[in-house]
Amino acid sequence: MGRDGKPFRFYDNRQKYLSFITTCNEKWKIAERAIAEVGHVKPTPPALRIYDAGMGDGTLLSHVMRATHKSFPTIPLFVVGKEISLEDIRMSLDKLPDRFVEHPATVVIFTNLKYTESPWLTVEGKDRLNWLDVPLRNNTAADFGEQLRALDPQLVEGWKVRASEKTGNPLYEKPSVLVLYREDHAFALDDIRPRAGDKRADYDLILVSQPWRARMDAEFKVRRVLEPMCRALAPGGRAVIAQSSGNDPGLELIRRIWPGEDPFKVNRYELLDVLRRQLKGDVAEYDFRAISDAEAIISYEMHTLPDEIQSNIGTSTLFAAWNAAVYVAQIEDERLEPAMATPNYLDATEQILQKYGGLWFNDEVFTVVRRISKKGVGPV
Repeated sequence: MGRDGKPFRFYDNRQKYLSFITTCNEKWKIAERAIAEVGHVKPTPPALRIYDAGMGDGTLLSHVMRATHKSFPTIPLFVVGKEISLEDIRMSLDKLPDRFVEHPATVVIFTNLKYTESPWLTVEGKDRLNWLDVPLRNNTAADFGEQLRALDPQLVEGWKVRASEKTGNPLYEKPSVLVLYREDHAFALDDIRPRAGDKRADYDLILVSQPWRARMDAEFKVRRVLEPMCRALAPGGRAVIAQSSGNDPGLELIRRIWPGEDPFKVNRYELLDVLRRQLKGDVAEYDFRAISDAEAIISYEMHTLPDEIQSNIGTSTLFAAWNAAVYVAQIEDERLEPAMATPNYLDATEQILQKYGGLWFNDEVFTVVRRISKKGVGPV
């Protein structure tokens, strides 16, 4: 609970998040694995369809879009990014202008809908969708960037949130869908652009990167996220799932302050076991690829200059490393404050940096593939 008695949601701490993504290369490392999956994608007309289940600042998605253009330069792209944070939507929009220049046949959709709603761009219950259809004029990145920035008043209105009294998670006040495409390609993209009520998913590639609270149980993660993602795959479609796995210097640092801390209890094997049960009679439609640790575990690091890890490490480097460790382990502010009341945490951070010559973390990445029937027609 926070000081106001409401449930605490770790990912709402913008300072920790922004510091982490700018000092660590996790997004790029996950992108490398996702890009390898692009090589196995076999899109079918009228477009190659990508869904990002928790877009964040758009770094991972923009990397994948660039790689997709390289592999499929003439195939239209249909891209959906789910994100409830207004600040993340702003940062993601800033990465789009060059995408519309290099790959004009692109439709990008941002939405704040739930995991059970957003792949289909439909809303449960009686809420009415706030549907924003925005054709971008002219043909330069400068023009597109100017028009995207001008959307801010509509975004502020459409991305308002309230906190769940039960979980503390942000919930949308107004379910919103923002559709972006080039006006000079509207005719060619007419069959690709979504319309309210279409209710189509069928994605060729789904990115599922750190979409949940690490300490939540496997049943919650599967029911709320993984199952709807699998059901949103097209035949032959691939879901790339990434989560923190520990057994790294970052977790060693955390345990020097909180001995026995174990934030990553649910591994990929448990997730896939629960997912198989949750899919029930449809389980035969999917291929689950947990793979070995040698293939699944990827490491990423905090950026440091070659001469930064010296006998006397700079305070800014120590703070950045500490922030990255507590961010990955998802340590709440209420536990951080007493730990940071003495310099012990900085001493421990310096010792870890000197021991390993820097700081790095482990993620595990695995895939779920929806099978194609022998007749070449996917399962219903």
